[in-house]
Amino acid sequence: MATYLPRIRTRLMIHAHRKVVGLLDGEYASLQTGRSMDFHDLREYVPGDDVKDIDWKATARSRSLLVKRFTAERQHLVLLAISTGRSMAAQATGTTTKRDLAIFTAGLVGWLGVRHGDKVAVAYGDSETQKLTKPADTEVALERALGQAHDAITPDAAEADIVAVLRHIATNVRRRAILLVVTDEHAVSDEMAAVLRRLTVQHEVLVAGIDDLDPTTAVAGGAPTVDIDTVSALPGWLSGDAVLQAQYAELAAAEEQGLRGTLDRLGIAYQRVRDDTTAIGAVFHLLERHRHARR
Repeated sequence: MATYLPRIRTRLMIHAHRKVVGLLDGEYASLQTGRSMDFHDLREYVPGDDVKDIDWKATARSRSLLVKRFTAERQHLVLLAISTGRSMAAQATGTTTKRDLAIFTAGLVGWLGVRHGDKVAVAYGDSETQKLTKPADTEVALERALGQAHDAITPDAAEADIVAVLRHIATNVRRRAILLVVTDEHAVSDEMAAVLRRLTVQHEVLVAGIDDLDPTTAVAGGAPTVDIDTVSALPGWLSGDAVLQAQYAELAAAEEQGLRGTLDRLGIAYQRVRDDTTAIGAVFHLLERHRHARR
C-alpha cells in the first residue's frame, strides 16, 4: 500500500505556492461553528454578552443578571466514509486508479482534521462487510485506517454499497461529526436519500464523487480496457467515435446534474473529484460549498 500522508503534505506544500494550505485551513475551520452545550458555571452579565445566555431562573433567585458559561468543545470528530466495493478498483480518469483517488481525497480531509487536533475515524465497506475504525488524532492512526480501506478495495471485493456503509454509521456513531462520503455513485437512490437525510440531522455531511474512466476514450491507443464487473474487454469501436463520445458526455452531464440536484435538496455539499491532479482543488471547492450552503 502507498503511504498517503507524505504525498498529501508534499502536494499541499507545492500546490499554488503554499496558498492552498491556508485556504483549506480556513475553509475547514469554518465548518466548526457553534459551541458545545456542556454547562460550566454562571457569572454576572456584562455588556456584549448574548442575551440568549441569560439564566432567567438564576437571575430571579440572585436578583443579579447572570449568564451561563459553557465549556468549549475543542476536539471534533471527522468521519471518512469510503465505498470499498470492487468498482473502486477500476481505473480513474488520468493516471491513477479510483482506489488511490478515493483514499487520497479522504486522506486529505482526514489530515486537515489531525492538524487541527481533531479525532478522525474511517468507515468503509461494500455490500457484504462494513467496518469502522476507532477515532484517533495522530497521523500514524490515520495512515493505518486509510491503509485498511485501501486494502479492502480489490477486483475480487463484493459490489459497492455505500448505503450499507452509511447505515452502519447511523447505527454505530452517536457523536456529532463532520462526515465526508467518498463514493463513485452516479445517482442517489431512494434508500441513499433516506439514510443521508437521517444523517444530516446529526452530522455535517459532505459528498465527494470519484469519477469513472470515460469508456469512449479508455481503449484509445493502448491495450483493451477490461470492465471490472463483467471481467470482459471493452470493444475497440467505443473509442474514436466523435458522435458516441458526445452522447456519452451528454449522458454523464445529465447524471451529474441529477446527482447534484438531489444532494442540494438534501442540503449536502457535493463535488466531483475527476483526477489526481485536481483533487486538492476539488476538496477546497467542496469545503467552500459546504460553508456557503443553507443549513
